[in-house]
Amino acid sequence: MQAIILAAGMGRRLGEFTANNTKCMLEVNGVRLIDRMLTQLSALALSRIIIVVGYEGAKLKEYIQSRYQSLTIEFVNNPIYDKTNNIYSLWLTRNYMGQDETLLLESDLIFEDAVLQAALDAPYRNCALVSKYETWMDGTMVRIDDDNNIVNFIPKKAFKYSDTASYYKTVNIYKFDPDFLLNHYLPFLEAYIKVLGDNEYYEQVLRVITLIDTLDLKALPISGLRWYEIDDVQDLRIAETIFATPEQRLKKLQHSYGGYWRYPALIDFCNLVNPYFPRQRMIEEMKANFETLLREYPSGMGVNSLLAGKYFGLNEANIVVGNGAAELIKSLMTRFTGPIGVIYPTFEEYPNRKDRSDIIAFHPDNTDFRYSADDLMQFFADKNLSALLLINPDNPSGNFIPKADIIRLAEWCEARSIRFVLDESFVNFAEGNDNSLLNTAELNAYPSMCVMKSISKSYGVPGLRLGVLASGDKELIAGLKKDVAIWNINSFAEFYMQIFGKYEKDYETGCRKFKKERARFEAELNGIPFLRVIPSQANYFLCEITNGMTSHQLTLQLLSKHNLLIKDCGSKAGFAETRQYVRIAIRDRKDNTSLINALNTICQ
Repeated sequence: MQAIILAAGMGRRLGEFTANNTKCMLEVNGVRLIDRMLTQLSALALSRIIIVVGYEGAKLKEYIQSRYQSLTIEFVNNPIYDKTNNIYSLWLTRNYMGQDETLLLESDLIFEDAVLQAALDAPYRNCALVSKYETWMDGTMVRIDDDNNIVNFIPKKAFKYSDTASYYKTVNIYKFDPDFLLNHYLPFLEAYIKVLGDNEYYEQVLRVITLIDTLDLKALPISGLRWYEIDDVQDLRIAETIFATPEQRLKKLQHSYGGYWRYPALIDFCNLVNPYFPRQRMIEEMKANFETLLREYPSGMGVNSLLAGKYFGLNEANIVVGNGAAELIKSLMTRFTGPIGVIYPTFEEYPNRKDRSDIIAFHPDNTDFRYSADDLMQFFADKNLSALLLINPDNPSGNFIPKADIIRLAEWCEARSIRFVLDESFVNFAEGNDNSLLNTAELNAYPSMCVMKSISKSYGVPGLRLGVLASGDKELIAGLKKDVAIWNINSFAEFYMQIFGKYEKDYETGCRKFKKERARFEAELNGIPFLRVIPSQANYFLCEITNGMTSHQLTLQLLSKHNLLIKDCGSKAGFAETRQYVRIAIRDRKDNTSLINALNTICQ
């Protein structure tokens, strides 16, 4: 068996990374693509490796020859690499094709060793490695039947998003026997180049063949095995994450703060959302208006304040809309001068906006991080505060203070001219139906109070980036509106607020369904011997690890072995170094069961 590697391309989309070297010289986690591929191929005892070079070909050839003397490597030069595509590079290897069974690979690929082994072990003489379509994939797709026959090749021009459920992406690794190459592929390849030119892709020839002939060419699905095609800098970042060591992968994911849709197999128990809203009907309405919303400007702050007011039953002068709560937190925290009372552990976006010297910290004196309104008033009674921050239910503990006690706390702050910042991002998940102070009566009664609400967390739409801040202090709200951009939210977020009222009953149903699943999930988590589950009124549980394992070790093991990501609280302020805590988001029953099953394997 021999291998042909196509490595003539310029990789323009990688910019500075390929300014002086061809794409296969790119490093992924410190290892060049060509080094990784040649090392993998060297384990196959091939008769030879043919590499087609072009852009910066002399550098690539010199690099390879200086490092791989033990391999039989022959080079083919594509002198017009900048005017042709990979169909011509493959044509240049025609004299080699019929001499041996051939593996054909493109040099911008990274894959695990098992991918090549799958090709070798395949019962097919000729096969194209394919993987079920995922959103990151681009390029040639195929349809296959139940016997893994390739029904047809689908080029970019024929791609339809409505058909993706039936698509497989070609991995750009093929196995061919000499008879297929000599008697089928090469004749069509020559004819195709003569008629349509050499600035095409070699898969087009396979497409033509499948349309007019019945061939012994099978698809070999490798879904579940790791591979990636690197065309641009974002691809490089993703490939570095997929092929990192477990420690590196965890670190990269934690520092991404989202965007996990790029890793479809990953189940995210870190970010906090509503698993039961929005329902499909609302999503379909959003989809139906997608093109209009994409092409039109959103309204300015004035209109969006009206929408937010309608959303929560407030006057527009009492509410400001943010590009996520984070935008409003940043603006609000800059307005405070003097000490701020903060309960630890906490959502650190708030205290991170202030100097440590401005923070007066309250630490509950129990391992469940429980506290009451009376505890806070007693602790801060002799403190000179400019503001008091309360997240209710709290993050990450899930501690909840009932509405009547929150009102007492608001009165206490009002009497002392303390700005009371109440974050209600999770209040809809608490038991009971009237826990919020996001209403006109309470806001006007306590003008020093401002109520923050992350719509992303409560309503299951984090991709829209929506948050609101409301207060009876209209001067504060007006100042915040001037501080943020006039077009600070996009048309999709605006439309969501506009249509929400039609789906409010669905939301209430979703919250009831969530509370039921939370109770079920809590019972199952309590069955894990090494977890102490702290009761929560939010959409997450704070859990203490009691078997000597660190929070980092548990987080790493769940990610590396089960592709589950939980929140490691080891680096958060407010936790004793001698105790280990993780935070686990509550998802739907299917995902929650996957986590329970994974935790049970750790018990064994």
